[in-house]
Order: sequence, then C-alpha cells, then structure tokens
Amino acid sequence: MILGIDTSLGTAVAAITPDGEVLADEQSLNPLGHAEVIGDLLRRAGSAGPAPTHVAVGMGPGPFTGLRVGIATARAFALGRGIPAVPVPSHDGVALELLLHGSLTDTDPGRFAVVTDARRKEFAFTVYDGIDDDGLPVRVTDAALAPRDALDDRLAELGAVRRDAAAVSAAMIALAAARALDAGRTLAGPEPLYLRSPDVVAAHAPKRVS
Repeated sequence: MILGIDTSLGTAVAAITPDGEVLADEQSLNPLGHAEVIGDLLRRAGSAGPAPTHVAVGMGPGPFTGLRVGIATARAFALGRGIPAVPVPSHDGVALELLLHGSLTDTDPGRFAVVTDARRKEFAFTVYDGIDDDGLPVRVTDAALAPRDALDDRLAELGAVRRDAAAVSAAMIALAAARALDAGRTLAGPEPLYLRSPDVVAAHAPKRVS
C-alpha cells in the first residue's frame, strides 16, 4: 500500500494499492487547518488496508507554513515505519488526474497549465503536454510564479490552456509515486517547492551594550 499526503492547498491523505486501487481518500479543503486535521485523516486512511510500504508526499508548490506540515508528517511517518518517502510535485498529481479523466472521456486536454493560487496576487503554474509511456504527465516547464494580471498572457505565450486547481488529490500523488517507482524514476528532489521565501527570518544578534 502507498500512502499519499499533500498539504499544498488543503489537506489530503489517501491510501492506494500499487496498481491504483483507491483504498481511502480523505480530504479537508480548509487552507489553514493542516496541523489540526492531518492526524485524523492519517489515522482513517492508514487503517484502510495493509501496512504501507511507501509514503508519497506532495512537495508543492505551496505556501511555506502549510506545505511543511504535510512534508514533516510524511517524513516522520516514513521514518517511524522504516519505509521510503517518495517526493512528488503537487502539480503532477493534478495533471495526472486531468489526463486520466481525459482518457476515460476520450478527450485530449492538449497542452495545459495547472494553476494554483500562490496568494499575494500571484499564481503558481506548471505546463504539461500529454502522458508518457510510464503513465506520468509530461512536464514542459518547472513550477513558476506569475503575477495575477500577467498569468494569462504568459500561458498564451506557452500555448497552454489554463486549468485552475482548488485541491490536490492525495490519491493521484500516491499513483504518480507508484508509477515512478515502477519505472525507476525520481519525480522531485527532497527540497520543498516553496517558490517564495518564508516571512519569518532568524533574529539578529542583540546589540552590544557597553
């Protein structure tokens, strides 16, 4: 069983088998309550089947505070169970869901951009074009930020249709991880995709008083 965790938007936890059967899919759309709900979601999803063999974790893009809750939880869970944590770009999960829906409905989404609200009048986007032989979305660009008023022009330059996402499916994060593992591929590095530095900075040393 592969456990999927993502907190790049709301909070999502899912459990799937390696062939994609969804055993549990829990989600809260509250963009601020990650720490409060992730424990309950994890308990419910974790009890849905056999002990997990991997933990797939959405690495963003996302806000600093929310994203680190999911990543820290996934890493702690994996460490406690002695199993690998598999990083997955959160936008890959959205793209995979769109592409699978397109194949089921016999519609080709073409080149599209997964767009999520990065706040402060900015959006995060990643452009995709189709699905490869491993069943994974083909990433045309890495995740990037664009001002709200400039986003549509930027996507037009890239020839991509805008696809806004309000949630990320943890089941799709887990499925992307399963397919990457099967193909011997790595989808993301260990560093979160914050895209913006945190507001909190280390305090300066106190001034010397004579």
